[in-house]
Amino acid sequence: MALRTAAAAPRGLRRLFSSISSPSFLPPQTPPAAQAREKPEPSTNLFISGLSKRTTTEKLHEEFAKFGEVVHARVVTDRVSGYSKGFGFVKYATLEDAAKGIEGMDGKFLDGWVIFAEYARPRPPPGQIQNNMTSSYGRP
Repeated sequence: MALRTAAAAPRGLRRLFSSISSPSFLPPQTPPAAQAREKPEPSTNLFISGLSKRTTTEKLHEEFAKFGEVVHARVVTDRVSGYSKGFGFVKYATLEDAAKGIEGMDGKFLDGWVIFAEYARPRPPPGQIQNNMTSSYGRP
């Protein structure tokens, strides 16, 4: 049985397995929702994401207290397991402390995981759609 060479392969397969990109390839467009998403305005409340399942409220408070006076810290936990859901909130006494907290902890390691700190967005008013779905099923 003879092996097929690249020259003998059908044209479609050569194009599929070719390492040269075709000029018709366009990178994916960023959705308008991602472009329109504005940065949250500065506040004393920070949203912390990327937390380890083992991170506790006490540990979160202790680490962020290095950058200013922490009024309140909370790791959001699962009701059944009691482990972290991977995010939490830290409230500072002043805006300056909150800015220092973001600068000091954003992109840093906590319990072996890289965490991200940003200003928390306010909750939307009740009755507003709270997901990113744009479908209007059941709505006029």
